[in-house]
Amino acid sequence: MKRTIPLFISAVTGFVLIGTAFIPKFVDWGNDAMAWFNLLAAFAFILGGGNLLKMQLQKISAQQPGWGYAAVTLIAFFITLFVGLAKVGVNPSVKFPEFAWSGEFQEEGSAFWWLFEYIFYPLSATMFALLAFYISSAAFRAFRAKNTEATILLSIAVIVLLGRTYAGVWLTGWLPNEPIIGSSGITYSDFHLPHLSQIIMDDFTTPGMRAITIGIALGVASTSLKVLLGVDRSYLGSDQEA
Repeated sequence: MKRTIPLFISAVTGFVLIGTAFIPKFVDWGNDAMAWFNLLAAFAFILGGGNLLKMQLQKISAQQPGWGYAAVTLIAFFITLFVGLAKVGVNPSVKFPEFAWSGEFQEEGSAFWWLFEYIFYPLSATMFALLAFYISSAAFRAFRAKNTEATILLSIAVIVLLGRTYAGVWLTGWLPNEPIIGSSGITYSDFHLPHLSQIIMDDFTTPGMRAITIGIALGVASTSLKVLLGVDRSYLGSDQEA
C-alpha cells in the first residue's frame, strides 16, 4: 500500500500533464495538478528552510570548521525572510490603498528589491567572474598537445578564443579581401580569425549542441516513462527501488 498509492498518483498526474499538450479536455485537469504541485512545493520550501536551520545550527553549536559561514548564512536567511514577509518599504497597491501590505514585495525601492539589486546580484556576478579564471586554469591544464586529438582541440579553442576578442581582429585584420591565386572564390579575408570562429560555432558547435540536446530529451523521455510506468521507484526511497 505504501508503494501502490504514490505510484498511482504519480502515474495519473504524469499522464494527465502529458495529455494537456494533446487533449484540450485535460487542460483544466493539468491546471489543477499544477496548483497541487505549487501547494506541495510551498511545504517543501518550509521543510527545506527547517533543514537549513537544523544543519547550520548544528555546525555552529559544534564549532565545526567554517561555522562562521553558517552564521552568516543564518543571518542572511532571517533578514531576507523578514523583509520579504513583512514587505518592508513596500507601498500599498493602487487597487487597495487602504491596506499597507497590498503592494508587491519585489517592487522597486523595497527592502527585498534592495537586497537583490545591491547584494545578491553583485555577489552572483562576482562568483561567475571568478569562474572565468578557474575555467582558464582548467583549460590550460587540459589543452596540452599530447596527441593529435588534443592538438586539434587546442587549435580550435585558440581560434574561437581569439576570434571572439579584439585580438583576432588585430592579428588577422590586415589580410586583404582579394582572391587567393589558384583558388575558386576563396579570399585572404576568409582566414580572419573572427570569420573562422563564426564558422566553427555555426557549422560544428551548433549541430553538436543540437545532437546533445536531442539525446538529453530522449533520456528525459525514457526516464519519465520509467517513473510513470512504475519501473523506476527510486523516488520512493532506496528500500522501494525495484
